[in-house]
This record gives sequence, structure tokens and C-alpha cells, in this order.
Amino acid sequence: MVTYFPRHQETSGTKSATQSGEPAGSSRENTREKVLHAVLTRGPVSAAAIGSELHLTAAAVRRHLDALESEGLIEVKSVSGDAGAGRPSKRYVVTHKGQQQLGDDYLAVTSAAMEMIAELGGPEAVRRFARDHFAEVETLFLDRATDEMTLSERIKVLTAVLDELGYAATTRRAGRGARVTTLRAAQICQGHCPIKDLAAQYPEFCEEETELFARLLQVDVRRLATLPTGGHVCTTHVPLGRKAYASLTAQAEQNAARA
Repeated sequence: MVTYFPRHQETSGTKSATQSGEPAGSSRENTREKVLHAVLTRGPVSAAAIGSELHLTAAAVRRHLDALESEGLIEVKSVSGDAGAGRPSKRYVVTHKGQQQLGDDYLAVTSAAMEMIAELGGPEAVRRFARDHFAEVETLFLDRATDEMTLSERIKVLTAVLDELGYAATTRRAGRGARVTTLRAAQICQGHCPIKDLAAQYPEFCEEETELFARLLQVDVRRLATLPTGGHVCTTHVPLGRKAYASLTAQAEQNAARA
């Protein structure tokens, strides 16, 4: 006698990992969080790139992207024709609502407090407050970086520090398709800004952060875009191949003197 078994045995309507197109052991909520984080750190990013990074099928990626878009957490930045005629390529970015859901940690830094600081101390007091706000970035960087490091190595250290502090930081090559051997510039990208709304009111925060990057990397840098001014990511252009104009040891001594 031959016994026939069903091809698929499912309980409670639950699909297998293979059927859902998601890695085994991953819940739908956990995977969706990973997709959102991928958009945050790599945006503008395509569905194909997300699928490749997270090892998801095209159907699984689309399902999560559609859900996140319907919730207003992500949006399509633009539609370009680089994928071929008739096949536009969508690029996803995190929306303002998505930024808020990821946790904007204002703590004592509030608009009301800043208004009082500006009223009592003027623009210089605001700038001093902004400078103090980024002191942790400087401290962590100087603890890890050395004068012997190349500029590329210092960029990696700064990016790692920013990422640890919640800025969803990554480093990108400047120029599509550029080879590492011919690369003359890099871009530090921050997908999240914990004080985005505050910095929109007080641009001194972005200005001080830019000056800090130049001081730590020891080269002149240029801000290409910021979240507070409407950009989808804070982007800082860092030219490579230039000599440092100051030593980190001297920088640390200056910080100690200021303290």
C-alpha cells in the first residue's frame, strides 16, 4: 500500500521561511526593522540592493517596502531611467515620520531652552552650546585616532564613532563607479540626525559639526546636504590625498586647555 503525504504541511496558516522569502528564524517585524534600517543607512537605495544586503527575495523586499511606505515611514525619492527603457528604478529614503519613529533624542535640548540661551547669550552662546553638544564625538574620536593614521583611516574612525552615537553613519566613494585606486574624495553620510528639528531652527549646530569634522580629519571638508535643510541624508565631502594641517596630539592639547 502506498501512502501519500501532502506536499506542504502548514499549521495556523503560517508560511515557511522559504515561502515567505525571508531568512529562517526571522520574524516579519524583525525583518521589517532591518529593511527600514537599510533604507536609513543606505538611502536613496533600491529594492534590489536591500534584497542583496539582507538576503531577501524580491517579493519579500517589496512586501516590506510597500508596508513601510503605506505607514509613511519611507518614500520614493526619484525615478530614474538607469535601469533601462521602460523600467524605471525606484530609490527609497526615510521620511520625517520615519526619522521620528527611529527616536529623536532631544533630552534637555529643547526649542524652549535654546530660545532662552539665544535670548540671554546671543548667537555666540548658541554656537558654544552647539559646540559642547558634539564634544562626545570629539572625545571618542581622539581616544581612537593617532597622528600616524592616514586620512582614510581617520574617516573610518569618525564614521564608526558617529554610527555608535546614533547617526546611522556610512562612508561612500565620491563618483559613481570610481575605483579605489583613483578615488580622490570620500563622503561621510549620516542617515539620522537626533536633533534634526532643532538644527533646522539653529543652523549653528550643522556649522559646528562641519567645523568639527574638518578639525578631526585635518582637512577642509564641505557639506553637500543636511537633513535639517530638507536633504534625505547629511553628506560631507572629504577630499583625499591632502596633507594634514594639524596634528591630533596638538588638537587634544588644545581641548585640554579649553577644559
